[in-house]
Amino acid sequence: MIGRFRILVPLLLALLVGSAAAVADDAPAAGKSLAGKLLVAAPNMSDPRFTRTVIYMVEHNANGAMGLVINKIIGRGPLMEFLKGFGIQADADAGAIKLHYGGPVERSRGLVLHTGDYRDDTTRVVDKSFSMTMQLDILRALGRGEGPRRAIVALGYSGWGPGQLEGEMKRQDWDVTSPDEDLVFDGEFESLWDRARERIHIKL
Repeated sequence: MIGRFRILVPLLLALLVGSAAAVADDAPAAGKSLAGKLLVAAPNMSDPRFTRTVIYMVEHNANGAMGLVINKIIGRGPLMEFLKGFGIQADADAGAIKLHYGGPVERSRGLVLHTGDYRDDTTRVVDKSFSMTMQLDILRALGRGEGPRRAIVALGYSGWGPGQLEGEMKRQDWDVTSPDEDLVFDGEFESLWDRARERIHIKL
């Protein structure tokens, strides 16, 4: 998979050293926002791009919604090898990294979903536990062992225009549950959809 990293790195670099896409701040109707929640694809999901997916929702407001698929892996390998493509040196014991498919929108755009213990000028704080960052500095921090405790690096994102997600919810394409750090970051992505579905009807 290391060879595949060398193909994917230039795509990720296109975002991380460039300008981040604007994220709308308009508030949705009171009590309607799904930001900070998990969208869990229904068993009868008809769109093959989202079959058995779990999406962490970063934004949901009057202008639309966006989130990251967190349970689809498109590459994996040593973090040190991955960072070489950016000219970043990492400690030999920096560990491994998994590169995720974040969604079908702008698949050359890289984003990092992470725990709330890291922040820079491009960090979007969702709540006290989860944030998203779109800047190369977070990769440097990860290589030095100074980044967030837990992180998901993704290419692309999942996006909806105004009212689009609401329509899909009415069609029962998605169910909703609340995340926690272990569910999102424990690395057991093959079983994540099943485990998330088990939580849907549990009062958290």
